[in-house]
Amino acid sequence: MADTDSVGDHHHQDREKHDLNANNSNMSGNTVLLDQTLKRINHQRIRDHAQQLKLDLLDSMSSQLEELLDGFVSTVEQIEVGDDLNVQNGSIKNHCPSCASHPTEEVASKKKEKTGELPDKVFVTRSSVLTELFEISHVRTIYHIFVAVLIVFSLNTMLYDVLEKHTLNLNFGMIQWAFGKFPKVMALWMMMQGSTLLIVYPAFYCWASYRTPKNSGILDVIWISIVIIYQLAFLLIPLFYLIEHDLPPASSVVVTAEQTRFLMKTHSFIRENTARVMYKKKDDDDQETSLCPDFSKYLYFLFCPTLVYRDNYPRTQTISWKYVVTNFLQVLACLIYIYYIFERFCVPVFQNFNKDHITAKGFILSMFGCMMPGTLLLFISFFAILHSWMNAFAEMLRFGDRLFYKDWWNSTTFSNYYRTWNVVVHDWLYTYIYKDICKLVGPRNRPGAMACVFLISAVFHEYILTCTFKFFYPVLFVMFAGAGFGFIFLTDKGSSRSWNVFMWVALFIGNGLLMCLYSMEFYARQNCQASTESLLDLMIPRSWFCVYPK
Repeated sequence: MADTDSVGDHHHQDREKHDLNANNSNMSGNTVLLDQTLKRINHQRIRDHAQQLKLDLLDSMSSQLEELLDGFVSTVEQIEVGDDLNVQNGSIKNHCPSCASHPTEEVASKKKEKTGELPDKVFVTRSSVLTELFEISHVRTIYHIFVAVLIVFSLNTMLYDVLEKHTLNLNFGMIQWAFGKFPKVMALWMMMQGSTLLIVYPAFYCWASYRTPKNSGILDVIWISIVIIYQLAFLLIPLFYLIEHDLPPASSVVVTAEQTRFLMKTHSFIRENTARVMYKKKDDDDQETSLCPDFSKYLYFLFCPTLVYRDNYPRTQTISWKYVVTNFLQVLACLIYIYYIFERFCVPVFQNFNKDHITAKGFILSMFGCMMPGTLLLFISFFAILHSWMNAFAEMLRFGDRLFYKDWWNSTTFSNYYRTWNVVVHDWLYTYIYKDICKLVGPRNRPGAMACVFLISAVFHEYILTCTFKFFYPVLFVMFAGAGFGFIFLTDKGSSRSWNVFMWVALFIGNGLLMCLYSMEFYARQNCQASTESLLDLMIPRSWFCVYPK
């Protein structure tokens, strides 16, 4: 029995040892499994960190590479444009790389756009769109057609005078009347020009030179007060002068257009440089040249064809006087073109204004009769001012950036049309009205900022027309700030070419309405008696309430 118990004990001990070894084996296996799991987790973390580091490096390298490529492409484009312009009609030659806008300016503008900020205006050496298009023979033929039409107009007028009046009358009496009292116009222009030279720059120079952190408060108040008083005086004095001397229509257009141009230029100069002085950092170079630009830069800005001030612009090295003379001759030809349009399509229809024009039938016939000549006036005025006149001054002043307009005729939305029709004015409105309002009210209220831009633009357009015709008839204001603003949202998503047809139909109808309504009111005030002698008569449409002399 004892042996049997001893054997049982041995078996029991062996079993316990076996179980203990099995437990130890399981524990070691679990430990190995745990170690492997931890290693996998660590490896995965390392892989995740490496992948994130890879993505960060790629993003950083991509952004830096994109900036470098943008700068390189910008430089290449400027060189290509300069080379192309050298080969063209001699209008822009010998591109000056040192005078061109630096590529970093364009890169900085693109950076702002990526971060949600509104980009700045960047000046680059480039030619006008029509200058490039006229190198294509098919487009050049369209230009020749317009020249041929002008010749036919001239022959028609001369033959009419010879056959009907038995005399050749080439005195262009309407042009002489429209530009009458021109010496008074030049006298007023000299006064406006002199005030921008003798008041604006010296006043800014004194303020910038004597302003210090200690006296900045009182000097800033004085400076802003001077600016406000000057701009109000600049608005009112030419207006009183124009009314006092009763300047004719074309002379009034010259005065008000130049008045508006000087106001926009001085505002640009003050706005750009005042911010530079007020927000000057303490560690900046404390030199007068860094605060107030040289007078030569200000003088150049007053005459160069842009409304946005910069210390430097892209420049060309030579001047083609042949190109200058050609553009001025084109302006003269456009003036004669406009004379023929008014003489043949406007004066015969409206000069004997009577009750037939007030009827719906007469109004509709007159409006549709004005659509073609009204749109032709749009073309000719655009070509004369935004192409020929601007390019002539750009060539004389060696101004490199000649993108005064874009291909507005291809627009499928009215927003694009407004941005591309007159780039010079659009740049000013965008830089000093739209951007500033967006900074004040926030980027979410951009439609409100756009409405303010349209309102200001419409007010100044109507101001010029009111001073020109000597009566207040806000047809353009209603069409521009009303229908024109609404068409932006109507055609906002337009991409089909049918929207381009819609835009042209709207332009034809709009120009027909403008020419018809303003012509009716102009001749009604010559042929109809005033209903009242008060100032209210200037605001009551006499074509609606015509009182005929007995």
